[in-house]
Amino acid sequence: MSPLESLKEYSVLFFTKSAPAYERSLLKSINLKNRIIGIVGAKGVGKTTLLLQFMKKQAFDVDEMIYISVDHPLMSTVSILDIAKEFASIGGKLLVLDEIHNQPDFAADLKAIWDFLEINVLFSGSSALHLDNADLSRRVLKYKLPTLSFREFVEIETGLPFNTLSLPQLLTEHTSHCTKILAQIKPLKYFKAYLDYGYYPFYLEDKLSFKVKLSEAINKTIDVDLLQLYHIDPKKIRNLKKILTMLCVSVPYKPNMSSLAQAVEIDPKTLYTYLNALQSARIIKMLALQSRGESIIKKPEKIYLDNPNLFKALCQTPDIESIRESFFVSSVYNAGLSVNASQKGDFFVNDQFVFEVGGKDKGYKQIKQLDNAFIAADNIEIGHNNRQYHKIPLWLFGFLY
Repeated sequence: MSPLESLKEYSVLFFTKSAPAYERSLLKSINLKNRIIGIVGAKGVGKTTLLLQFMKKQAFDVDEMIYISVDHPLMSTVSILDIAKEFASIGGKLLVLDEIHNQPDFAADLKAIWDFLEINVLFSGSSALHLDNADLSRRVLKYKLPTLSFREFVEIETGLPFNTLSLPQLLTEHTSHCTKILAQIKPLKYFKAYLDYGYYPFYLEDKLSFKVKLSEAINKTIDVDLLQLYHIDPKKIRNLKKILTMLCVSVPYKPNMSSLAQAVEIDPKTLYTYLNALQSARIIKMLALQSRGESIIKKPEKIYLDNPNLFKALCQTPDIESIRESFFVSSVYNAGLSVNASQKGDFFVNDQFVFEVGGKDKGYKQIKQLDNAFIAADNIEIGHNNRQYHKIPLWLFGFLY
């Protein structure tokens, strides 16, 4: 039996699995007008589920599609191009490749498929994946699948649909949107659970083992994906992971790069490489400082774990301020908006708006006399205006995507 025949058997087993009823909005954006499509995202965000849901919506016969997990042992004996050529020769129409970064030379194979084969390719890969080949990067349509938003988490938990909000809608109409949402649910009832375990869809499998599974996903991302994609010395893995420990002991982390490099026992140049690798894998998020009329400072002003679930999984006593700010940053960034640290206030969004993040009693002192400045306050159901300033519920920023 050839590798393709064996892989087809596994593909049929995969295709016969039941797909979750809830569909991420990205699923509606994918269509086969583009011959090669990539879905990238952090481990555990639901890329494999998205591939299955997409396959089930196609009009192709089962034998015209094949799903292959590129880390399958059978793939160690053949290349993606070998499989694509053989599959196309027997009438294959759609080649679905999961975790494509597990084949080091995948980019060259994808380019050859584009140039010589009449077949569609849909692949998933690590968020750290980059397409170095300029010709290929122009041909591949690449989508990013983020972690679940608070809006999506609430939809999954309640079965109710909710609209996404644009930033202008959120800033100018927050009380009316809160009123509509409060008529259907009590958002604070779900918000703590979301911060604890709601960013990754695999929480649905078992909430009790969520932290263990998330820790395993982080370790696999570092031990396998980043080692391969960034050519990191395996002997330095301990040093790289020590960076994450440092983020757990600061509130929130404002790095002194020389001190951080010394603490994790690596030179500053290597430190920047490791930080960029961790950020590309969506394990951390670095923010540069930016203010009106000034250029972005090269070194990061603040570093967070990418989202609050990571604090819950990696830190023994996570700090509530870090969790709140991590939620705000991840929500804004995943909505496609720019976010930087601010000289006054906590964050500067879209080079226009200043935000201070805090608890329900957070005052306006830090943003006093600033234009376009807002408070994002935790533990309030609905916001209010205080003459020049707006206090907006922190949870509502989870409806930006």
